[in-house]
Parts: sequence; structure tokens; C-alpha cells
Amino acid sequence: MNAPDDKRGHHLTQKAALPGARGGFFDSLRSNFYDRIIRRIDAGMEAGQIIGHMPDGTVRCAGGRGVGPQAVIHIHDMRTFTRIARAGSIGLYEGWAAGDWSSPDPVPIFDLFVRNRLAMGRVARASGLARMFGRGLHWLNRNTQRKARENIEAHYDLGNDFYSRWLDPSMTYSSAVFEELPASDTALEAAQAQKMALLLERLQLQPGHSMLEIGCGWGGLAEMACSRCAVDYHGITLSPSQKAYADQRLAKFANAAITLTDYRAVNGQYDAIASIEMVEAVGQKYWPAYLDCIARNLKPGGRAAIQYIRIEDDVFDAYAKNVDFIQRYIFPGGMLLSESRFRRLAEERGLIWQDQVDYGPHYAETLRLWRARFDCAVAAGQLPAGFDDAFVALWRFYLMYCEGGFRGGGINVAQVTLRRK
Repeated sequence: MNAPDDKRGHHLTQKAALPGARGGFFDSLRSNFYDRIIRRIDAGMEAGQIIGHMPDGTVRCAGGRGVGPQAVIHIHDMRTFTRIARAGSIGLYEGWAAGDWSSPDPVPIFDLFVRNRLAMGRVARASGLARMFGRGLHWLNRNTQRKARENIEAHYDLGNDFYSRWLDPSMTYSSAVFEELPASDTALEAAQAQKMALLLERLQLQPGHSMLEIGCGWGGLAEMACSRCAVDYHGITLSPSQKAYADQRLAKFANAAITLTDYRAVNGQYDAIASIEMVEAVGQKYWPAYLDCIARNLKPGGRAAIQYIRIEDDVFDAYAKNVDFIQRYIFPGGMLLSESRFRRLAEERGLIWQDQVDYGPHYAETLRLWRARFDCAVAAGQLPAGFDDAFVALWRFYLMYCEGGFRGGGINVAQVTLRRK
């Protein structure tokens, strides 16, 4: 099932600005308020530099005191700084979408805000009414069993015809693992296969083993597992679009099945469990339930392999108390992991945490290549009908924002093996 052709993606782009995000009273302070925000950004820019071209023709620089990327920003409306101060990354996106600022390459800007996250403090985090209302709206998106399905469909059911235009032919929507960095433009498909192969090696599958995949996507890992080893495969998803695609892909395997099932409803015994970048859709409240699913369904001595995205613990508390651009506009109900908290929960359930490997720079490259493919599809008029300019801008910002986060080092991706005692 694909999304309807009329106004596709509008449920993501047509969101009202959070109260207080545009400034209100603070705009009345004008130059003093703006100058104070600029000075706070400069003080927090310990690495790298942002060169700002102001509306009056002046140039102001933030940072330049430590090694790091150099970014250029053109401020077309000083309200940009109000948006950042009141609504953080949400305000940064809304200002960009409104034309308040632009950049020849926004990725280094996002990189620098993440790279300098500790020194920046609360400079680029929502506050006041914007923070309060943002948290309230995010709470409404918490992943109960009913709401989780809606949240997944809001993102993944934009349509298989949409994702196929810019993902690699394997339809893999998670970080690749490249042979070398920087990656060539033709390396994506092989790097996605490499990622899946590394994950399957962790499971030590044997013919006849039973395998559960929590969040099976479009069936890429399932196809590789079933092709390499005669496993009894069960994949679960909440996306009807993904299930329809994966069903066709796996039709040639007699012992493979995909079901529309919430992970909390799974009760079985499996030799192996895989999950690639699904746990980020769960939310902190439900991390215990997710790990209960693994511990409950994994046979004694069995192995689980997880690929997960984390935000570093040095900013997790501040991140958890706010709502960012991704949660507001891209992944309703989503939340990146705190590795230390998640690992502790896993170990409390008798799951041994083993052989963790980080691949953060590989995700930055994956995102860069996705954006290049997306831009080519847009330029060639190959996106399906129904996606307007506002959606195209949102999606491009999303890919750049995430790339900057991984390049700045505050966000990472890893694979880990969980073994049941």
C-alpha cells in the first residue's frame, strides 16, 4: 500500500509553529537581543568557525579559536536568532524553510552545533513556551501499541515508490559500512550488503535455526539471511507498505514470513534475533519492553545483533528534556538511545553486551550519498506525484541535519551482540 497521490507528505510539513518559537516579546528587544544570542554562539564555538553575512551587509564571525569546519551562513532576517533561541533545532529548520537564512552548505553548520554541544549549552535548545508545548505534543506521540503503528506509518508509508527513488537497489534505510572513507558515489549498494553481512556474522546462523527480525524494513536482511542459510525466518513490522514489498521479495523462500506485529506481542523461541535501527522508534519509556522482547524470545545461549543510533551521554539529559527537529517533523515518537542506560537495562535482563563497534563516519557518508541520490531524483522529476516543494525542502534539510550530527560526533551508530546467558 502506497500513500495517496494527493498532497503526499503534508502530514509532516504542515505543522503549526510552536508557541513562542517566532519570538513574540523578544523580537521587540531587537538589536540587543540578537547581539546577545550571537555573542553566546561565539562564546560556545570552541572548535571551527561560522562566518555570518548579516542583512545590513556586515560580516560577523563566531569561533575561529580551535580546529574544526568552517561554515558560511547568510542571514536574511534577524528573526533567525529568535527562532534558534526559543525553539532550538525546530526553529533552525522553520527559519530555513521560511527563507530567514540560507547557506551554500548547511552541513558544517549542523556539525559545529553538535561538535561544540557542551560549550554551547542551551543556546540551540528550545525554551519557554516552545519547549513546553513541544514536549506536550511529543508526549501525545508516545509509542503505545496503537500510537506506535500511526507513528511508523507517518514516516515509512510515504510510499515504496518514494523510497525507491533514492535508496540503493536493496532498499536499505540504515547506515552502510564502507570499505573506505570518503566513499565513492557507486559504493552504496556494496556497503549496505557489507553492513548486513557483518550483522549476520554476529548471529552465527546454522541451517534450521529460527530467526526473528524486529523491524524488518523492506526485507533486505531477510533475503540475505534466507539465501545464505536455510533459516526459519519471522520478520515483524508495523508498516503495511514495507510488508507488501518484503512479502514479494521473500516469496521464493518457503520458511520466511512477515507479519504486522508489535514487538510487545511476540512470544516465541528463536535461536537468533536481529534489529537494525528500529529501537530509535521505541522511546525511552519502552526500552525495557523492547529488551524484554529480546530476552523473552531468545533461546538460552542464543544471540541477538542490534544496530542502533545513540546520542552521547554528555548531552542526553538535555536532549531528553526537549523535542528536536527530528522528533517534531520526521520521526514522531522517536528518540535516540543513551547507550549507558540502554546497556544497563539489557544486562539487568541477563543479556551480555559484546563486541560493540561504532560506525558514525559511515553514517555521515551514507546520508551524503542518499542526499545526492535524492537531489538527482528531484532534478530529473522522478519523485512520485504529490510531493510538493515544501516536502522536498523538508527532506533535504533532514538528510543534511543528520549528516552534520554524525560528522560533529554527538551522534553515533553502532552494532552490538547481545547474548543470552
